[in-house]
Amino acid sequence: MDNQLIIPFLDEQDLEPSKENIPLLLAEWDRLRDELEILYRNRDQKNTLQGMKKGISLFIQLLYLTNDRKVKVTELEPIDFIEIKPVNLDERLGFIIGRPKLFHSYRQLSELFIEQNKLYVKNNIVKKRLTSKG
Repeated sequence: MDNQLIIPFLDEQDLEPSKENIPLLLAEWDRLRDELEILYRNRDQKNTLQGMKKGISLFIQLLYLTNDRKVKVTELEPIDFIEIKPVNLDERLGFIIGRPKLFHSYRQLSELFIEQNKLYVKNNIVKKRLTSKG
């Protein structure tokens, strides 16, 4: 996936990889997800779009941070080089970015958050096992 598609969703702030930032992002997504549920139920497309843009931004940040990568707009590594990521991420994220107002895009984004978090936890477990054996 071309980074030019995701850069508009990122804030100008730089995020360093740290274990403290990941739970904060997930907590912010949980709050936003609850808001989006209500907005979609009420068919509030204007505010849904703003919420989805924020959600996409949170996911991109989560993706990079869970891969121990810095989130900096000017130095963003291509997603193709990210190792820990959900299956078919390019297609799925492309769909979400191309159609952010759709409820299906919201569902897909929710699933990406769940999958990325599971992959991150699994990777940490594997790392701990390898370091305890070595």
